[in-house]
Amino acid sequence: MLYYKPEGRLIDTPQNRAMLRCTASLQEAYAAGRILEARAVVCDSDHNLIVDLGCCRGIIPRCECAVGIAEGSTRDIAIISRVNKPVCFKITDLRQQPDGSLIPLLSRRQVQEDCIRDYLSFLKPGDVIDCRVTHLEPFGCFVDIGCGIASLIPIDCISISRISHPSDRFRVGQDIRAAVKSIDPMGRISLTHKELLGTWEENASLFSCGQTVAGIVRSVEEYGVFVELTPNLAGLAEPRENVEPGQAASVYIKNLIPEKMKVKLIIVDSFDAHYPNSHSHYYIQDSHIHSWRYSPSSSTRLIETVFE
Repeated sequence: MLYYKPEGRLIDTPQNRAMLRCTASLQEAYAAGRILEARAVVCDSDHNLIVDLGCCRGIIPRCECAVGIAEGSTRDIAIISRVNKPVCFKITDLRQQPDGSLIPLLSRRQVQEDCIRDYLSFLKPGDVIDCRVTHLEPFGCFVDIGCGIASLIPIDCISISRISHPSDRFRVGQDIRAAVKSIDPMGRISLTHKELLGTWEENASLFSCGQTVAGIVRSVEEYGVFVELTPNLAGLAEPRENVEPGQAASVYIKNLIPEKMKVKLIIVDSFDAHYPNSHSHYYIQDSHIHSWRYSPSSSTRLIETVFE
C-alpha cells in the first residue's frame, strides 16, 4: 500500500531523502510513480508552487496543487498556505532545459485523488486514524487525515472536559489520533477524539480521595468551579474568589462518586501559569471501535457513542 499519511510524516524518512538525492533518483521515482515529500518554498504570482527538491527545484502548477482547485471548490488560500511547509507529490514529467538541467513537474492533486480512492473511501465510522493538526478555530480543530486532505474535529468532540478553544488541547503540527464520526453523502469525513481518552472509571482510577493534585480551571459558576484533572475528567470545587478560567490549580480530592460521575474538589491554590499541553494518552489502541460508553455501569446517566 502506498503511503497515505498526513503531510510532513514522509519528508524526513530515509527512503524519501534517498529519492531526492540526485536527478537519477528523481528519474527512478518518476518511473515508479513514487509519492515523495519536500518543502514548498515559493508561491508565484500565478499560484504555482515551487518546491525545493534538494538537487533542484520542481514546480506544482496551480491546478495540480490540490483537489478542487481546477473546479473552484477549493480556494487558492489552500495553495498559498503551503509555503514553507511539506507537500506531497508525484513527478509527472522531467523537462530538460537547453542547458541540460531538469525541471520536474509535480502533482499534489494526483496524490490526493489516489488517497481518496485507495484509502479514505474505505473508511467507515469507528475507524481510528492518524491525523496532524493543521489549524485551530473557535468551533473546532482542523486536521490533515492524509496527503493534505482536511477534516474537522468539532470542539465538543475533542474531550469530555469542556474547553474554551481547541488551543487549550492541541497545537498546530501535533500528531494525534481520532475516530471517524460520520461520512456525509459528499464523502466529507467528520472526526471525534474524546472516545480515545478513556472512560470515567479509567480516568478516575488515576486519583484517590485525600490526594492534592494538579488541575486546570475550565469554568467558574456561581455554584462552584469546574477543574479539569484529565481531558476526560473534571470535578466541581466549592466557590472561591479570584479564580479565573484557564488558571492552573492545585486541588484536594474530597470525594469520587462513580454512580453520579462526580468528583468533589477543594481548591488549595489557583494561579496563572502557561504549561505546555501534554500529549494525549489514548486508552484505545485498536484500529476500530464499534461503541464506547463513558459512564460507569453503576451510573443512571448514560454517555456513550455508537458508531454505525
